[in-house]
Amino acid sequence: MPGWTSARPEPVRGHAVGVPVWLCWLALGLLWWALGAAPALAREPELQQFQLRRTADAVQLTVRLGLELTPAVEDVLHRGVPLYFVWQAEVFRERWYWINKRVSRATRVLRLAYQPLTRRWRLSVSNEVGGGAGASLPYALHQNHDSLETALASISRMTHWTVANAVQLADGGSHLVEWRFRLDPSLLPRPFQLGIANQEDWVIDIRREVEIPTPSAHDPKAAEPGEDSGEAADESSGAPR
Repeated sequence: MPGWTSARPEPVRGHAVGVPVWLCWLALGLLWWALGAAPALAREPELQQFQLRRTADAVQLTVRLGLELTPAVEDVLHRGVPLYFVWQAEVFRERWYWINKRVSRATRVLRLAYQPLTRRWRLSVSNEVGGGAGASLPYALHQNHDSLETALASISRMTHWTVANAVQLADGGSHLVEWRFRLDPSLLPRPFQLGIANQEDWVIDIRREVEIPTPSAHDPKAAEPGEDSGEAADESSGAPR
């Protein structure tokens, strides 16, 4: 009987070269990592008013923002989950020979929570921030609002906020203040942090850097610009960079 032989496959001829499977999986993995690791774009509130006043005793900051929440964030609020907004200001003395020296830091945390039984919005204020959940912070002031709009208006407005005193600026030289306002999901309980990580709807952030005006030794009133008129400050009060 004739023996059975298996036919050998013809070698592939030509210049086309197939892409290895492992290389395809590697490319897909890198694409998934890039999409997941890419930071979400910050939703910057509108800067409606700004004023920086330097008096004989302190440096005071006045800011009013146009704050709007996305539907996803509002939905979480109506479900009874509190949100945390943080105001932060740091004052630095400029040094040409080294990095700027921080001479002052001020922080204010605002906790916003909806109360379904009374259908009111409770706003709590703390001057401290630290690790862990925001519920553990000491809150010294509480306000109740009838609507979300009035609560957001209170959160997004800072009036005559003292960010440094005269003693902290006594060393002279040029100073600048870096202020920032943001929605801080890191103060939420851990399960909520994992659920909203890297989502664009939850990124609300604005920051500015402003030079502090130098008081005049000949005119004491030069250290204290005019009273807050509800409009942006003039050139003597500094301008955001």
